[in-house]
Formats: sequence, structure tokens, C-alpha cells
Amino acid sequence: MKGETEVVASIGRRLQTSWAEAVLAEARGIAADRAAWPNDFPLGRKKSAEMATGFSDVVEELHAWRDWAAAHGVELIERTRRVSGVAHQIHTHIRVESLDDAARVAGDGWPERLERGRRRAGELLERFPNQTRSAWMLNATAGLFDVEFGLLLDVAAWFADSTAEDRAQRTPRQVPVEGIHAKWLSKRKALVAELAGLESLGLMPDHPARIHFTYLDEDYLTTGGRKYDSASVGDPVALPYVPRVVLISENKDTAVGFPSVPGGIAIEGGGSGATTHAKFDFILDAPVVVYWGDMDADGLEILNQFRGAGVAKTSMLMDLGTFEAWARFGTNVDKYDQPLGARDPKPVEHLEGPERALYAALISADWPHFRRVEQERIPLGVALAKLLALVDK
Repeated sequence: MKGETEVVASIGRRLQTSWAEAVLAEARGIAADRAAWPNDFPLGRKKSAEMATGFSDVVEELHAWRDWAAAHGVELIERTRRVSGVAHQIHTHIRVESLDDAARVAGDGWPERLERGRRRAGELLERFPNQTRSAWMLNATAGLFDVEFGLLLDVAAWFADSTAEDRAQRTPRQVPVEGIHAKWLSKRKALVAELAGLESLGLMPDHPARIHFTYLDEDYLTTGGRKYDSASVGDPVALPYVPRVVLISENKDTAVGFPSVPGGIAIEGGGSGATTHAKFDFILDAPVVVYWGDMDADGLEILNQFRGAGVAKTSMLMDLGTFEAWARFGTNVDKYDQPLGARDPKPVEHLEGPERALYAALISADWPHFRRVEQERIPLGVALAKLLALVDK
């Protein structure tokens, strides 16, 4: 026979797939879906010969299920089975009559979840009577606190009542509903749009992504031109010179402070953003494009992204030999001061041999050293010499 844990899990799974439709039917005053409840959950079936060889254990299991059913207020379904020629009443199923009975048996917060779901079903039908995916909405918002759920209804109501022209002139921060902020709305766009009956929120588009960079060409800088610049995706870019060398640096400090390089530009990688960088032809068309980041698992995964996006073919100072040379400046915490340890590898198919060797070492449980050396720990003079050596290749 199945164990209690297995049967309760089956009841919980059926609850998960049926509760929203059931409470909505109640809220509408129509009969609940009788296909879901009552339901019989099988206890498993042993062959007669198998029961005969250990019938005392079978009897013990039957008594245990009888006690369990009585304690949980559910019915046992039995059928007659012959064991060694003798007829016996053997439990075959647990019958759960209703949604509430199922919630009580499943436990794990289900009674409270049903109570909350019934309350929210009434609110949904009252404020959004034409919503066609109310069951989906109840499931999708089950983890929200009541205050958040109420806020979601308020925001969706504003969108439903507003005009397309009004929405098109507002950013997420300008939606006039108390209690929300741009990040709150950005995370819940799909829920709000669904409730409001809109294909999209129709707000002003997000600002185009930007990159920030530093001019490194000494001849240009002596003319008094600007040293620091930025460019936005989709906006025309007119650089003072065509870069021959592009260094993408993971961290801002190394990009801003990098020494002079003829025809060079140092771009702030920002820790990611490979798809943004890939939209600028002056990066893709440069004869030499080099990526330089922290020597840790995150840094190598970011390098993998940039190479996969076709932005950087070459890296520098991100191999096992360099790590060992500067390991005395290492650390075992990340930029948020969280401890670093072994972890499962991510797909890094774009890393090359020396980079892949460092990545494998840094995520290994057997790695005995520090797991991170920040790129700022390497003197910029050393980095300059490495970059110029790559240029001369």
C-alpha cells in the first residue's frame, strides 16, 4: 500500500489544479465542478499471493489506514479480496468528499489559502466581472499579500478606465495610483494588463539602453576634446575618431582610469549588457576588441555572454596563470559580501581553453584557494602592457 505522505501529496496536487475554479463557482453561486470533488485516491494494490506471505503486515496497514481516515474525517473504500482462500475486506481508496475536506487533509496552509481565495474571488468578480481568466488570476496572485492584491486591483482599474492617449504619455512612475512605484509595476505588467483587459499597458517606452566609455587616444585628448562620453541604442553616434582598439572593462574604475592607448576606447561593461554593446557598429567593427573582467565565476560567465553576442573575441588577464600570479589579493566574498563557494557550472560554451580551466577550478569543491580576484587588484600598467601585446599580435 501507499504511504500517508504519498496519498496526501496526491490530494494536494488535485487541490492545486482545482481550487481556483471551485471557489469561483461558489462566488458566482453556481454548482462547483463535481468532476474534481468528491474524488477517490488509490492506496495501491498488492497481489493476493503477496498479501498471503505477509498478511500480518497487511492487517497492520489496514488498521493504520482506518485510524488515519477516522482522524481526518474521510471515508475508506473497501472491496472483498480472497487471501489464502479466505475473504477479507481490503481498503483500496481514500474518498475525499469536498474541497474543504481536501484542504483539511492536505494541511500545509491550504485551509487558509482557500479562505483567502474565496475572499479574493468575490473581489475579482465584483470589480472585474468581464474577466475571462479569473481562475488563472487567482492562481497567479496566490502568493501576494492582501495589501499587494488590493493594490493590483486598484492599478488594473486605473488602466481599464484610462484612455490609450493618457497611458501613452506616462512612464511607469507617473501612473497616478498611490502605493506603487516603477519597479512594482514593471514586475507585474502581465497581471495588470490581463486584469485590465489590455494587450499591453501602453505606457511610454523604456529609455534606450546606454553605454559609457572613455577616450584613450592621447593625440585626440591633447586637442581638449571630451574624455568621457556615452551613446544610446538607436541614436546616431559621431565619435571624434574611429577606434582601432576597444577595451570592454567589467568595472567602471578600470575603464575610467585606463592609460592612454593609440586609437583606443575603454567601455564600461557594467557587469553584463552584452546585447546592448552588440548594437554599436563602432565596437563590432574595431580591429581589436578585448574583454577584461574579474577573475571569478561571475566574471567568466559574463565574458561568455559577450563572446556569445559576437562582441569580444579576445579576453585578457582571465586565465589560471594570471589568477595564480595575483591570488594573494584574492577574496572569498562577492561584491555583496556574500561568501563564495562551489557551485554547479552554467553553460559556458564560448569560453576558450585557459578561461574554461579557470572557471572549472573556481567553481570546484576541491579548489583550495580564493575564489575571486577583482580586476582592480591588477595594476593598470600591467593591464596596459597586456592590451598592447594583444594589439601587436
